[in-house]
Amino acid sequence: MTLTTTTHLNFRGTARQALEFYATVFDGEATLTRYADLGMPADVPGADKIVFGQVSSPAGIRLMAYDVPGHDDADGQAIAGATRRENGMTITDRTFFQSLSASSLDELARYWERLVDGAEVIEPLAASAWSSGFGMLTDRFGVTWVLDVRAEDAVR
Repeated sequence: MTLTTTTHLNFRGTARQALEFYATVFDGEATLTRYADLGMPADVPGADKIVFGQVSSPAGIRLMAYDVPGHDDADGQAIAGATRRENGMTITDRTFFQSLSASSLDELARYWERLVDGAEVIEPLAASAWSSGFGMLTDRFGVTWVLDVRAEDAVR
């Protein structure tokens, strides 16, 4: 038996923009289905929002997302809390972070440079005690990403 897990992100009106952004970040393809595509009358508020969305990339990245019905945060502000670094510790009230690990710093840096566009940097991408590359940011859609070079792959 083979199992997989895929992060499913919940947005309040910005799922389309987020999925299209992630498709460019990860060189993937976005699949988007609107509520209207599944029978909601087009004149009902929210019919143009995403009921099912997915990004798949050749590198194996897969994310899913949808717009929570009845909500529309046009400004795309984070709705899941905040994260910051303080005295060497991560302080957060978020229930999860999205982790992205790469086998080399060069590979990781490519994704970092794309994700950082419009993001709040919590910890700049740099060498750490446990990795040749570690960084943390909250992207423009409110998702906090932890990026690192896998320790077993890191060249020191």
